[in-house]
Amino acid sequence: MNPFKQLLRRSGQQPLLGTWLLSASPLLAEAAGHAGFDFGVIDMEHGPLDMAEVVHLLQAIGGTRMLPLLRVPWNDTVTIKRVLDAGATTVLVPFVQNAAEAAQAVAAVRYPPQGVRGMAGMSRAARFGMQADYMAQANKHIAVVVQIETEAALAELELIAAVDGVDALFIGPTDLSASMGLPGQLTHRRVMDALAQAARRCHAVGKPIGSIGVEPALLAQIRAAGYDFLAVDSDLGLFMQAARQSLQALRGRDTAEHVHDLAAGTRAVG
Repeated sequence: MNPFKQLLRRSGQQPLLGTWLLSASPLLAEAAGHAGFDFGVIDMEHGPLDMAEVVHLLQAIGGTRMLPLLRVPWNDTVTIKRVLDAGATTVLVPFVQNAAEAAQAVAAVRYPPQGVRGMAGMSRAARFGMQADYMAQANKHIAVVVQIETEAALAELELIAAVDGVDALFIGPTDLSASMGLPGQLTHRRVMDALAQAARRCHAVGKPIGSIGVEPALLAQIRAAGYDFLAVDSDLGLFMQAARQSLQALRGRDTAEHVHDLAAGTRAVG
């Protein structure tokens, strides 16, 4: 079975915790894996990744316990085929609006006659031809997570979740807030109510649901709503947070000296 689906089934009362991988850095991805995250989202939609870099990130994560989710830039059959050949086993498809688009994503990950994925025997996914039964087994093992990001998509949640081959749903709170006329207001009551209702509705039809949060209030709301998997910030976000905190702590102690140096037109060294 797909390892991410196995992990979801074992998650129990605590959500799986992951992070977003935006930096395109294999070193940061590998470090995040060793930090103890359950999953990491390799982001081709907003991250500066080409296919070779996707392979490098999959290789880096492969030596850790963190499981990769590969977010493609769009619900595009060709791109999905390529990331699967590169070795992705769980695909996150953004901006799915209805059941037909969810079915399109599922078809893209499956070989005929169940789907439309093009066949290639000498791929990284097939261990470069050494896994003889890959094509016979792949349809059972690839996982599809569809991303709901608008009010219109939320209205179709049960129909999307019912599509055969959709393994989990993921709510994108930032785009959802924009579609509600509240761009970036992720902790607004209406946005939080929508997130909580999405979790209840998804669980009512027996499908896991995930989301992402940065602000503590949003993370707490998502956890309280019973989300099954939760991405905590991103590699770049966590780095920038630590960098700002370090600078603030140092400059807070040395404010008088720092201001004096700036006023004198000098730059402190060492």
